[in-house]
Amino acid sequence: MKKLLSLLAFILISFSAFAQKPEYETKSNIQYYNAATNKADSYINERCVLDIYYPKNTKGFATIVWFHGGGLTGGNKEIPEALKNKGFAIIGVNYRLSPKVKAEKAIEDLHVAIAWTFNNIASYGGDVSQIFVSGHSAGGYLALMTGLDKKWLQKEGIDANKIAGLIPFSGQCITHFEIRRQNGIPEKQPTIDAFAPLYHVRADAPPLLLITGDRELEMLGRYEENAYMARMMKLVGHTQTKLYELDGYGHGMTEPGFPLLVNEVNRILKEKQTKK
Repeated sequence: MKKLLSLLAFILISFSAFAQKPEYETKSNIQYYNAATNKADSYINERCVLDIYYPKNTKGFATIVWFHGGGLTGGNKEIPEALKNKGFAIIGVNYRLSPKVKAEKAIEDLHVAIAWTFNNIASYGGDVSQIFVSGHSAGGYLALMTGLDKKWLQKEGIDANKIAGLIPFSGQCITHFEIRRQNGIPEKQPTIDAFAPLYHVRADAPPLLLITGDRELEMLGRYEENAYMARMMKLVGHTQTKLYELDGYGHGMTEPGFPLLVNEVNRILKEKQTKK
């Protein structure tokens, strides 16, 4: 009899655990500019859309806004498979591309996409205090720019410091090479101006986790840029900057990077919970 009761208890617990797993839903091609802007600009209307993957019938979940790479000239929005079924919402964002528009227009687009997230995620069940911004390569650069240069989100009435964490993958920390190219500056001539994340180092920025591939395998000086960014953030007094170099991986280092992203999100969420 005891064995039977134990078996029934095990079945009930297993069924309960299975039943509590959230079901996820994806909504695609949501326009994140307002209707008037979409009507006035056909390229914005076509390109500036996002997908949201989120746990249904769940409240208080965290959100990761993910920006695709492609050198600011290519690429498309994505919901990375490695981030699915982790209890988070994932938002994949498209943005305008060079040379159809000036490369810096991508920064304009992505601050609007982040603002859309702040203004809308609660209606899906998300917690507005748990919005993280990440991306790979050009997407990592854009994550850094929109999170460190506060003027972009200020245009939408949002304090960039409300972002829960910035987690760029192999992001450019000097002025992006496509912005330099359109201004006649060679790819291998480093430039730090207002379009460089390094220009905007500050002590009060959100927690920052910089992830790159192996310094000997990465694109150009990508590891060294991130190492300098980490050093300068610490020197200005930022206490939550970390740098990971993924030995043996080149620029396409997203797969080994995703677990680090998930761990960092969970670390920050746990820290927030402890402070409550």
